[in-house]
Amino acid sequence: MSEPDRVGSPPSQARIALRTAGRSLAASARALGRVAGAPGRALAHRARPVTRVVSTTGRLVAGAGVASLATAWAFGWAEFVFLGVTLLAALVVSVPFVFGRMHFRVAVELQPSRVVAGERALGRLLVGNAGGGSTTPSRLELPVGAGLAEFVVPALPPGGEHEELFAVPTNRRAVIVAGPAESVRGDQLGLLRRTVRWTDPVELFVHPVTARLRPSAAGLVRDLEGEITKTITNSDISFHALRAYEPGDALRNVHWRTSARTGQLMVRQYEETRRSQLILVQPTESEHYASEEEFELAVSVLASIGVQVIRDATRLAVVTDGLRLRTATPTALLDDSSRIEPTRGAYTTVRDFVRDVTKRLPAPSVVIAVAGSRLPVADLRTVETLFGADTRTVAFRVELGAASRITRVGDTTVVTVGELSELPRLVRRVRP
Repeated sequence: MSEPDRVGSPPSQARIALRTAGRSLAASARALGRVAGAPGRALAHRARPVTRVVSTTGRLVAGAGVASLATAWAFGWAEFVFLGVTLLAALVVSVPFVFGRMHFRVAVELQPSRVVAGERALGRLLVGNAGGGSTTPSRLELPVGAGLAEFVVPALPPGGEHEELFAVPTNRRAVIVAGPAESVRGDQLGLLRRTVRWTDPVELFVHPVTARLRPSAAGLVRDLEGEITKTITNSDISFHALRAYEPGDALRNVHWRTSARTGQLMVRQYEETRRSQLILVQPTESEHYASEEEFELAVSVLASIGVQVIRDATRLAVVTDGLRLRTATPTALLDDSSRIEPTRGAYTTVRDFVRDVTKRLPAPSVVIAVAGSRLPVADLRTVETLFGADTRTVAFRVELGAASRITRVGDTTVVTVGELSELPRLVRRVRP
């Protein structure tokens, strides 16, 4: 009879011993870490002024030097002794380069501080010697946006100054941060690096390109100031009718002459009037836009309409995913529009987005939604269900290169914008 097949062999004694030893070492290491944790953190905090001078390259060189010496000690290889000593000696030689004090007076200026995308902007770095003696040549680093500008400052006599001019890329709408300016001392290999911060960051606002619209958006927001609605209220300025007094009515609304004639208290009723309130919304979900250029066109449409509404002194709220823009002045709106960025997965639907961002806002008379070409028109129509019958809904659907047109889908006016230059003409034709 053949021996039955074995599904698995039992672990050997040696393997069991190794596992037991490994678990014991791990438990010992955890216990040692708990004991040495607090003193180790305190020691690391005290050593931070020294360790932060060592750059990433320096840490790699130090680690390679120690590893080389350990390899030489373990295997007796003389070549690794020379390698380890050379690497560690390079660190020692770099130490004198980080010593010394600098007394600088540094200023960073951006002229102008606000530009339209595509316009030219220049920066100015001014370095002065605020000390009593001459300075040695040094190096300054200035982050500009995603880049890093490096400047070599020559030796300066007491009171001397050095000026550097640089161009700021403004081909795309953004908020470009210049600074902080930092002086750098260290060796040429970059093993040790000591920096001193001299300035705070400075912002350059690159505004979106906008189209100039006619006052009152030429019909888009037609003088709703004081427009009478069909809502009956007890307090307003447009008289509607008289009714019998009910407990709780304000005595100031009692019409005494009629009350005396009829022998019954009569109070005034009014038709509610309202002041125009416009809400501009832009869903910034990246999947709703066919390209980055289409997203930029949508921001330009949003900013163009918002700026004109502010100039018309109409109450306005402008909201995007996670950002409510300031509307006190056109400049404030354009500054905040420079910060709009595409998002991903913030809301499930456009209706959820609009409902969330407008729930704390006053009831609007006009809602304008600006969206990309990949957002179905049916989704835009769902926005109108969030507001009452007195609210007009307009959707600006940007589609780069498409023929501009105006259509009516249910109670929503849908405006297709193919290029920014067509916006003034389209807005003149809108009848929400």
